[in-house]
Amino acid sequence: MSCMDEDVQAAAARLVRRIKEGGHSITVAESCTGGLLSSAFTDIAGASAWFNQAWITYSNEAKINELDVRPESIEKKGAVSAEVAIQMAQGALKKAGADIAISITGIAGPKNDGTHKKVGLVYVGIASNNWANAESTEIGGNRAENKIGFVHFALLSTIKRWDQAMAQDEEQLMELERQKAEKEAERIQFELDRAQREAAARESAPWQDDSWDGEGAPPGKDSSLDNEAEWD
Repeated sequence: MSCMDEDVQAAAARLVRRIKEGGHSITVAESCTGGLLSSAFTDIAGASAWFNQAWITYSNEAKINELDVRPESIEKKGAVSAEVAIQMAQGALKKAGADIAISITGIAGPKNDGTHKKVGLVYVGIASNNWANAESTEIGGNRAENKIGFVHFALLSTIKRWDQAMAQDEEQLMELERQKAEKEAERIQFELDRAQREAAARESAPWQDDSWDGEGAPPGKDSSLDNEAEWD
């Protein structure tokens, strides 16, 4: 087993730990790697709990028919492009009903099939239900080395993007908690201000000066009228 094989297994295990922690599921759409990424996942025991299906769409027609990649994207950008990588990942995500999808499209060599793009160029698409992006790199190796390198790059890129997304979610959660705390503080302050206003109003109300405890003559009433009145 090569060092790169071990690196791939280690990276796959790292990503799967993240997936399992959140109870998520993953799917894959591969082109030039021909199922190597799927194999890395299914080498992990219990994969059926988080990995249901994947696609190997080697031809352009397969990308269009199986993953809903737009023909004009392939015509304008080429199959090895960020645009196509993202569409492959989004198509797999939708069809598999997964939480995250990874796609790989590149030129493994030894030839570049007549394109102007270099052998060793790869684009990795990563998509969730809330975001999608593509990563790219160039690897200098033979066909077998490039394919393994593409898979390793895909796994590392997904781990990086996953951690970024989790950090963003944490920041958003903290911001929501902060806003909630601010609103609660504002509500409490409003209640305190209202209580103070009501207390001040009671103290300054005119009828406070005429308060009567029920004994003697009510305030403002001249008791001498009763005393001086003569009754027949």
